[in-house]
Amino acid sequence: MFDFKNASKDELQNEYNRIAKEMGDDQFFTKKELHYLPQVLREGEQVLGFSSGLMDGSTWLITLTDKRIIFLDKGMIYGMKQEIIPLNRVNAVSGSTGIFFGKIIITDGAKSRKIENVWKKTVKNFTNKVQEALETLEQVKNNTQSQQTSKSDDDPYEKLEKLASLKDRGIITDEEFAIEKKKILCS
Repeated sequence: MFDFKNASKDELQNEYNRIAKEMGDDQFFTKKELHYLPQVLREGEQVLGFSSGLMDGSTWLITLTDKRIIFLDKGMIYGMKQEIIPLNRVNAVSGSTGIFFGKIIITDGAKSRKIENVWKKTVKNFTNKVQEALETLEQVKNNTQSQQTSKSDDDPYEKLEKLASLKDRGIITDEEFAIEKKKILCS
């Protein structure tokens, strides 16, 4: 796991070069944003990929992490704009390409963000990375729910509470309660 928050300038550049090579991005128009990125990242957050393109008339760095999608636009002289979409809020990601450039559209519950003039070779890589991250997030969510369900099914105290509730509502008799209680406590 790479530590973006505490890495040296050279270590960061090497990691950015590795990611850029994997994504097909040249980092040319987003050097300022990449320099600022560690300040935006949370402790332990991992960058999975990035690309750049035009959004709202400015060049933005679009960064995919294991937790969210971060849009950064460092002004020519001063200022910083950023937008963040938590991964669990992303509804759709799509891309299309032309001869040299393409576009990426990322939709959450509130709006669609269209990033144009994206290098053609990064469109597919970036959209696939987002799709993979969403699938991983869904798997983790399903595993967590499954573990919570199995834990609650195995918890004798929860079983006794449910059993007592059935007895209190008159659904089972005192004798049935005693028999089931004994089974729970002896298992």
